[in-house]
Amino acid sequence: MGFSDILTSLTDNPYFSAGFGLVGVGSGLAVLRKGAQAGFVLFRRHCMITLEVSNKDKSFDWVMQWMTQNKKNHMQHLSVSTLFHQHDSGKITTHFNYNPSPGAHFIGYKNHWFRVERQRDNGMRDLATGIPWETITFTSIGRSKAIFTDILNESKELAISKQTGKTLMYIPMGAEWRQFGFPRQKRPLDSVILDENISEEIVADIMDFIKNQAWYTRRGIPYRRGYLLHGPPGCGKSSFIMALAGELQYNICVMNLGDRTLSDDRLNHLMSVAPQQSIILLEDIDAAFSRRDIVDGNKDGGERGYYPNHVTFSGLLNCLDGVASTEERLVFMTTNHIDRLDPALIRPGRIDVKKEIGHATPHQLYLMFRRFYPECSHDAAVRFSENASKMKDDISVAQIQGYFLLHKNSELDALKNVHLLGE
Repeated sequence: MGFSDILTSLTDNPYFSAGFGLVGVGSGLAVLRKGAQAGFVLFRRHCMITLEVSNKDKSFDWVMQWMTQNKKNHMQHLSVSTLFHQHDSGKITTHFNYNPSPGAHFIGYKNHWFRVERQRDNGMRDLATGIPWETITFTSIGRSKAIFTDILNESKELAISKQTGKTLMYIPMGAEWRQFGFPRQKRPLDSVILDENISEEIVADIMDFIKNQAWYTRRGIPYRRGYLLHGPPGCGKSSFIMALAGELQYNICVMNLGDRTLSDDRLNHLMSVAPQQSIILLEDIDAAFSRRDIVDGNKDGGERGYYPNHVTFSGLLNCLDGVASTEERLVFMTTNHIDRLDPALIRPGRIDVKKEIGHATPHQLYLMFRRFYPECSHDAAVRFSENASKMKDDISVAQIQGYFLLHKNSELDALKNVHLLGE
């Protein structure tokens, strides 16, 4: 029997024909599947575009706000955050905000459809904050990145609009700055009443600094400015800085040098990555460092240590104006005891402007009375200022404010009971 006869007998066999047909169909389907997979890969590579936004990037919060406000009705998976708002009447109302939760969502924007996937990896967390790693991935058909730019710009404008007229507070979290609390209503600068010309002089100096970056650069002078506000507690140092930030439309980065986790390297890094248009505030600097011999070691040659925290005195000085110090920054320090500060810390180049915010003067007492009781007469304000000054010569602004709050509905009571300020 020849080969042709054997082949003929096999083809006539119904079992062989059926098996061969199944193999052919299976092979054809496998080829089609591979082809479809290869075609989809080519389609994604050449006809689709993807944008990934991680929670390490500043735009992550912007995009989340944009999706929450504009696209929450198109979200398939939601999570809720509960907010409370207290009205002037004292009544508290509750608001529920629905945010896109992890999962896949489909949204439309400017005649484009997007698959938006929010992914959260609980296995990967920030060691400093414990926040899990998150990403938001936008996928759309097309090749132009312009649509993503539009989304990011719209998200940024939305976030800025919510912060207009408000001041943001930042605190260090790990190796970066994180917003602390909700945006605070901008405080008017004239609501903080300092002694004559102090506020105006500081504002004028800062405005001159901001406008003259090129002048500093041409002369090789580091473009940074340091301010020290000193005086008794309760006299308006922190309040003035808060109001100043609102006047300049700056935010405030609060640095606690007493933080045990803060090191020289981390301090220098945080100074270099502080948000733009921000005031770096070091409050109560005397509580962190007093005399250099206390911080760096005793006079008898004792062990040099990190007292009272992990930031050394030399590390702070180098951060302020050393080789690795950063530029384009405003640093404000406050202290209740300027005599406890080492001269090396407050010399020019580290502290350029020193202003004393002392006890309330007759001028301040007069202005505060006029502000709390705008309908009062000039003579009433003068009489209060004179009587209060006679009662006590070391009255703080906080004491005056507390006194006015006790008599907020009657200027006559405030005048009549001025003797209580001496108690």
